[in-house]
Amino acid sequence: MEKSLHALITSVFFFFLQFTSQCYASKDESYSRPPARNLIFTAHHGLESEAQQVHVSLVGRDHMRVTWITDDKHAPSTVEYGKQPGTYNAMATGDHTSYRYFFYSSGKIHHVKIGPLEPGTTYYYRCGGSGPELSFKTPPATLPLEFVVIGDLGQTEWTNSTLAHVNSRDYDVLLLPGDLSYADTHQPLWDSFGRLVEKYASQRPWMVTEGNHETEIFPIIQPHGFKAYNARWLMPYEESNSSSNLYYSFNVVGTHVIMLGSYTDFDEHSQQYKWLEADLGSIDRKKTPWVIVLLHAPWYNTNNAHQGEGESMRKAMEELLYKARVDVVFAGHVHAYERFARIYDNKLDPCGPMYITVGDGGNREGLALTFKNPASPLSLYREASFGHGRLRIMDETRAHWLWQRNNDSNSFSADEVWLDSLSTSTACWAIDDEKEPPKFIDNDEL
Repeated sequence: MEKSLHALITSVFFFFLQFTSQCYASKDESYSRPPARNLIFTAHHGLESEAQQVHVSLVGRDHMRVTWITDDKHAPSTVEYGKQPGTYNAMATGDHTSYRYFFYSSGKIHHVKIGPLEPGTTYYYRCGGSGPELSFKTPPATLPLEFVVIGDLGQTEWTNSTLAHVNSRDYDVLLLPGDLSYADTHQPLWDSFGRLVEKYASQRPWMVTEGNHETEIFPIIQPHGFKAYNARWLMPYEESNSSSNLYYSFNVVGTHVIMLGSYTDFDEHSQQYKWLEADLGSIDRKKTPWVIVLLHAPWYNTNNAHQGEGESMRKAMEELLYKARVDVVFAGHVHAYERFARIYDNKLDPCGPMYITVGDGGNREGLALTFKNPASPLSLYREASFGHGRLRIMDETRAHWLWQRNNDSNSFSADEVWLDSLSTSTACWAIDDEKEPPKFIDNDEL
């Protein structure tokens, strides 16, 4: 009876989502885009004991966490692994969890930390002592290092297109600044999303932070948010001295990556603010020349969608990022691409971060097609198309950013720029923190 009810609810829900996604679609006269594409629901056809929704994430300097789900509540939380196919000379045992959300009961969610692992090495592994063999590659020991950056991914045919383009070229780590499954309280969509991305997320580490579609708060009945997100997408928050899975940091090959939470407290009295202040203060830029921040709601945005939604967080935390000479800030939320100049406090500033919005992964709500006009002088490139970005850290001083548009079945390189690490700028580090930063061009339009 419960399965029949779930099937009925799922059918009605998908009909509603497909109808509303068409309503969101609008026409942009300046660019002829392919039509909207349908939602995808990915089912599991294997045994109850078979691992599904497998993804891997970085944990510390030389460990990885393998996460998967089984319908069998008695399946073991073990991972066998080795450097040769079919030969597993190491095994690790981890933890498991599960959760309930209204009538939905999750499968057994396994989290197993494995290692120490060698850098730049392919490992073959098997979850739970049975099932298919999978493999992943660890990040390299030295630069160059390549990140893929995608926001607002969802599970539509556009998502499939984006992920296919991502997989057409190798990379080391995927960064996702919020809005993963677009389950929006409908829990079977979390399972569908996990199965959809497994092909990719089981081969390279996926590091994520939460967006508004992960909150899943229901007044009185489900007053605490992020139940599914925290259970399914465990990130290395404890290893970075954070008290919450909603914000954390990690190091990988000369780069310090900070994942912030747009939907948890961030004012100067909050735990997140105090953690960020301490985390930024612990970075040795001689050893870690690059600092990247990801969050969901953008602090700078010239699209008509979601105007001002990141402003309170910007006012609370921007100065911390500026004083630490953060190199790049990535955001999602706005379903379009936009790249800004280096900014601090709404002004051009060569010592501020470069801000980039990449909320264009393939969500079901459609693109945010309209931008404010005239264009701000701070906004250097903006376009409402689905796509993904690649940040290649070449060495301690230079990095290359490339945004690739999904142009129907092809991926088109639409925007690119070279970046210099602020760790090498003597002028920026010479600024007296007690004085006001140098004044540049005012921007009254942003």
